[in-house]
Amino acid sequence: MVAIPTQADAATRPRAPLSKARILSAAVTLADEGGVDALSMRKIAQALGVVPMALYKHVAHKNELLDGMIDVLVGEIDAPADDADWKTVVRRRVLSARRMLLRHPWAPGVIESRMKERAAPTPALLAYLDSMIGIFRTGGFSIDLVHHAMHVMGSRLLGFSQELFEDTPDRDPDPDALPPEEMAARYPHITELAMAVAHDEESVVGSGCDDQFEFEFALDLTLDGLERLRHTA
Repeated sequence: MVAIPTQADAATRPRAPLSKARILSAAVTLADEGGVDALSMRKIAQALGVVPMALYKHVAHKNELLDGMIDVLVGEIDAPADDADWKTVVRRRVLSARRMLLRHPWAPGVIESRMKERAAPTPALLAYLDSMIGIFRTGGFSIDLVHHAMHVMGSRLLGFSQELFEDTPDRDPDPDALPPEEMAARYPHITELAMAVAHDEESVVGSGCDDQFEFEFALDLTLDGLERLRHTA
């Protein structure tokens, strides 16, 4: 005869240890259910069956929680395939990112707000962008063309439309930023792009982050694509 678990048995059953991964998973689930604005440490603690103070041993504050949630979502984007050309790989990953955002409709606002507040993207987002730059480079793009392609793609790389590479000169530096040598070792493609592109007002047309040039580059690229479609429609 099989014994039916009682409420007392459930209360005494060992609970999985609290970890940052469990906290972030619970936070993502709660945000999916009620939106990120309604998310709170108290609600996460209730969902995990712990007191709110227990969470702070793993997540120091709300911004760290949001950054961790972004990294969880970026982890849902498909890894690049090794057996396809650059265009196919980029398209598949962007569409995978879009499917991720459709599962988590609150994510674009959080990514946009945290990108504006942070001096650098989160670690998982950095790794993702680095890999995308690497795909273009492996596909035969010059570093200058990669720079323009990343501006054109913008946040479409993450499944929505927003400029990911806005310069914010008044933003305070990130106190947790990696030293340059560690940054170069961990994110070589981002470092290469950053070294090749001078983000200043002296940028000449065709290089640097000249806003007017990037706008016209994206416009011309889009119009050229529409012209090709016009001939095949």
